[in-house]
Amino acid sequence: MIPSVNSSGSRTIGLLAYLYGPGKHEEHTDPHLVASFDGMSPDPGRDPNATLKDLQQLVDQPVMALAEHARPAKHVWHTSVRADPRDRILSDEEWADIARRIVAATGIDPGDGQSGCRWAAVRHADDHIHIVATLVTEDGHRPDDYRSGARAQAEARLIEKELGLHEVAPGDGTAAQRPTSAERHKAERQGRERTAREELREAVRRAVAGATSEEEFFDRLAGDGLLIRKRVAPSGDLLGYKVALPDDRNKNGEPVFYPGARLAPDLSLPRIRERWSGDAQENPAPRQEDGVRTGPVTPAAARRRTASAAWRAVLVVENGDDAIVAAHIAAAGEVLDALANTSAAHTRRELRDAATAFERASRSHERAVRGHDRALRQAARDLVHGGAALGRGEDGASTAMAIDMLFFLITAAVHWHAKKGHAQQAAAARRAAEHLRAAYQTAAAQPLGVLYQRGRRLNRPMLQRQTVVLREALPGLAQQILAEPGWYALAATIADAEAVGHDPAALLSDVVESRELDTADSVSDVLVWRLRRLADLPADPADAPLATPASRAPSAGTVPESDHVRYRRR
Repeated sequence: MIPSVNSSGSRTIGLLAYLYGPGKHEEHTDPHLVASFDGMSPDPGRDPNATLKDLQQLVDQPVMALAEHARPAKHVWHTSVRADPRDRILSDEEWADIARRIVAATGIDPGDGQSGCRWAAVRHADDHIHIVATLVTEDGHRPDDYRSGARAQAEARLIEKELGLHEVAPGDGTAAQRPTSAERHKAERQGRERTAREELREAVRRAVAGATSEEEFFDRLAGDGLLIRKRVAPSGDLLGYKVALPDDRNKNGEPVFYPGARLAPDLSLPRIRERWSGDAQENPAPRQEDGVRTGPVTPAAARRRTASAAWRAVLVVENGDDAIVAAHIAAAGEVLDALANTSAAHTRRELRDAATAFERASRSHERAVRGHDRALRQAARDLVHGGAALGRGEDGASTAMAIDMLFFLITAAVHWHAKKGHAQQAAAARRAAEHLRAAYQTAAAQPLGVLYQRGRRLNRPMLQRQTVVLREALPGLAQQILAEPGWYALAATIADAEAVGHDPAALLSDVVESRELDTADSVSDVLVWRLRRLADLPADPADAPLATPASRAPSAGTVPESDHVRYRRR
């Protein structure tokens, strides 16, 4: 249940006319009063003898009783209270009780003998009510409605539990501002799926992902066709920025600009600069241990580097200091934005939904210390500059590899947020993980199918050999893996790793580490991508010739060539 307290207004009659009217698109049905300050207010919806003017004059009476100079310029308080789509339809009596509790909790009509404001609750749909009040109490004073929005939210959490409704995670003040009802109605009139605010938020997130300077950031915004206004101090220093969609205009035909901070708290110019200041603190020369390499990148190479950076970030999120973890989680959001923006058509929707969901999980009250997240931010930059993947061949397979590693990073973020009591962030990260799971299944289907067929074509002695390797390396997981359809893909990968000189048993032991395998739909799938990444095998199995043990060069810890020959002749 979401109460949404709106800014105060000056015309009670105008708001009542909207609430009792048909709506912008005839969406209001049976508008009627469910509760009021005295329980006897006229209802223009169901009483043919009552008018909107009657209700307005009654609610406004304490305001009009004041001398004209003492009346507040904006005296109308308005909130909507909306049920979750999964909730049952509440009765008028239940909505009436909810309205009384909300006005009491917010200080509009506190009860217990205290002077309150006059109010009315109107229902014109199954799933929500609107509460209208005037901000002058019966004795002519201003009500104690300080932080009424937060107080309404706290009461809504209690109501959900008592009525058995869907429980919304409590907020912490770090969420992006929701679109207003006016913005939603405007988007509907214009035929947009999302409001201008939401479109701009996503566009700015994409522009900042992996950017390393203000110039690059603003160039990307302009390249996306956004209108930009910069706020410059007399000294010439840049203080802030606003953006607008070219076709989003007000009634005067002027573009509607939104400051970055009004899109999301971390999209203000000072907060964006924090990301770049972290880059400046690092040695500007690329470091191999960060997984950063010089030179141009292909889409496939960018995705492989993303997989490596994500895997290292999992270790940080599981074991690092809170400030460093917060930075890595924020940088993970940049990577998701960059991956979604450069993904192939068949995975783009799920990846964009994952990035949008994770946006809420990337912010908390834990202040991020930038600089340590450089590898993830470089991965985002590589994705952007590497360009869009085609969705097949090495591009498609490396996308599946990157998504697989990012899934475990986002799952680690879920656990961290839950441990810290960040309920909304944990819930958002879970939603992102589900979208990543769906994107992975789409991206991985073709390359895993090829590996599966290659594994099925392995001769019996080689397949038996791989089974022995698996049982010796992972005795606790072997039986489960052998029962999975993905076992054949893993067997083919083990053969590829062995062919280029790796000890498959040692590799398996290195990659399993018992980390997050319990959240995987298929342990064998996870091991395929970890092996191919660690052994630096082509992500696309078509680029790796089917290996035989005899083709592998001897290396430390592997079976000698003579043993291979004897094994092959058995």
